[in-house]
Amino acid sequence: MIYKILFLDIDGTILKPDHTYTDLTKDAIAQVKEQGIEVFLATGRPLHEIRDLAHELGVESFIGYNGAYAVYQNETILDEPMNKATIDAFLATAEEKGHELVMYTNKKNYFTSLERPSIDKFLETFHLQHNQVIDPAVTDQILGVTLINVPSEEASYYDIEEDIHLSPVNVHGIENCFDVIRKTVNKGEAVKGVLNRLDLPKESAIAFGDGMNDKEMLQCVGAGFAMGNAHPDLVQYANYQTTTVSESGVYQGLKELGLVK
Repeated sequence: MIYKILFLDIDGTILKPDHTYTDLTKDAIAQVKEQGIEVFLATGRPLHEIRDLAHELGVESFIGYNGAYAVYQNETILDEPMNKATIDAFLATAEEKGHELVMYTNKKNYFTSLERPSIDKFLETFHLQHNQVIDPAVTDQILGVTLINVPSEEASYYDIEEDIHLSPVNVHGIENCFDVIRKTVNKGEAVKGVLNRLDLPKESAIAFGDGMNDKEMLQCVGAGFAMGNAHPDLVQYANYQTTTVSESGVYQGLKELGLVK
């Protein structure tokens, strides 16, 4: 098979628990780019928070906000904000239950509070920079939501639409956090949109991921890799399982396909 495109999750796939990447991971990305393979970073993170990493890796194409926004070499090819009524309902529930949320636009990260220990931990873990308290004026511009300090038995309070499910954040040191995933807006649907835009078959695509928000993405490519540190429930959706992120799983998987040396 001639592979043309590679989709890479960031946290737990490229970035280790200490938020660095191995030399082999960076080298593997460079090697596939030299072969003309288009590399996309595919993340739940907001795109305004990954620019430095993208520059370091030489990547110019992205899927962000768990599939709500996609950019191919400076061309926006997907932009799917969430329903305002859903956002308003989430905010009301969070206030009632004492939970915290972060909501992402394409410019900033809006938090229900910036003065809670759980928020401090979240900011420290993800190194988020463009932060402010939620502004009612932007609730129609929200591309993604993460629930913070929500015990698993209370997460169902946010499962208010058939189109929504919650994916535990699979990052070392983070507990009781869930990404809000939409059935029709997720990494997999974004991958389909990218492949359609570039007129590429599913079989020409590779993807690596470690969290349940990568499930749909791994099912939408020809070669889907679950990392060695992946959520146990993710492995069944992958064609392959590689080594952990700390063991340069991206490099090892691409080597298995014969794409890197």
